[in-house]
Amino acid sequence: MTSTTPVHLAVALDGAGWHPAAWREENSRPDELSSSAYWTDLVTTAERGLLDFVTIEDSLAVPSNPYTSEDPDAVDRVRVRLDAHLIAARVAPSTRHIGLIPTITTTHTEPFHVSKALATLDYTSHGRAGWQVKVSSSAQEAAHFGRRDIPGLDKRDRQALAENRLPEFVHDLFDEAADAVEVVRRLWDSWEDDAELRDVRTRRFIDRDKLHYIDFEGRFFHVRGPSITPRPPQGQPVVALLVHRDLPYELASRQADLVFVTPSDTRRVRDLVDEVTAAGVRVGRVGEPLRVYADLVVFLDTPRESGAERLRRLDALAGSAFDSDALVFTGSAAELADRIGEWRRQGIDGFRLRPGVAVDDLDVIVDVLVPILQQRELFRSEYLGTSLRGLLDLPTDVPNRYAVTTAGTEGHDG
Repeated sequence: MTSTTPVHLAVALDGAGWHPAAWREENSRPDELSSSAYWTDLVTTAERGLLDFVTIEDSLAVPSNPYTSEDPDAVDRVRVRLDAHLIAARVAPSTRHIGLIPTITTTHTEPFHVSKALATLDYTSHGRAGWQVKVSSSAQEAAHFGRRDIPGLDKRDRQALAENRLPEFVHDLFDEAADAVEVVRRLWDSWEDDAELRDVRTRRFIDRDKLHYIDFEGRFFHVRGPSITPRPPQGQPVVALLVHRDLPYELASRQADLVFVTPSDTRRVRDLVDEVTAAGVRVGRVGEPLRVYADLVVFLDTPRESGAERLRRLDALAGSAFDSDALVFTGSAAELADRIGEWRRQGIDGFRLRPGVAVDDLDVIVDVLVPILQQRELFRSEYLGTSLRGLLDLPTDVPNRYAVTTAGTEGHDG
């Protein structure tokens, strides 16, 4: 692997930015956070920078930072969320190339609904849809639905998490997530690619022999299928997962195309890549290797102030120091490009940047960082491929597990 091997670059969008005081910045447009224009502007800016994709954060609880002890009733920070999938659907017609990966939880969402929604997004975006899978261990989120009891994680549990010791209910939630993704993937395959005939003369819209029952029976779901939405243009939209420890590593290795990891420094990068690879061996992953992306929260230098100065000012506004699961980077775009090149040489396939202030840091990423990476031959100068899978160097001719092959046998059913 050489230093000039191109990297994949994406951004994670979360409201006004990842810092809780980001909405108070001059350019942050707090009165537009719930408008389609705001989100369309962010995503079209990212596309102008030729970024591979945007992820759109979501949860079923009031936004908060789980890594700080902030007051859950505080009113000096953004306390609203829009639905990530619907944001992606709204911006799809305004974009042409960039991938759209909304976050959707498996814990409180039926896989049949997820399958249909993401297949529809793949159609409206012409093959640019993905899914960031999220597991919810929050008692607060469970209380919104009232259908199940989830105890949540107290401080003692969080210490256990840090030591890779997980409560039994967390194991159950990840087992449920693995089944949910499997159901979604099977539903995507339940229509063969040429199942739609649309033949007016013979009055046949579909070939019923090319629709398949998935007949999934597991601990958490019993789903017969088939879907009511044709197979997505990509066949299988991209599935992604943020991972921190063994259990998520194994879920990702079973079901995902790419993972987001959070190295604390350069020394941890190679270890995390090796841990993800080892998880794949444990679960018997075959075929395409899992793509590993590094997450970084970024506060980049602007003409008015340095990233470090901006972070200190935002911390003062928030009344506490910003903390995150990912490394917090402050500095120039050139210094960030150095970090990207260094981590790329350690085995990272791509980078997902979390803008501390969405508008300001995204502008620096697009207008300053991307040209530097292009000058160093670390990033492309145009969009390649016509789908998100193609853009990410994933196979674009994805076999349908239920289709009958020319040899007379069914396709892959794993």
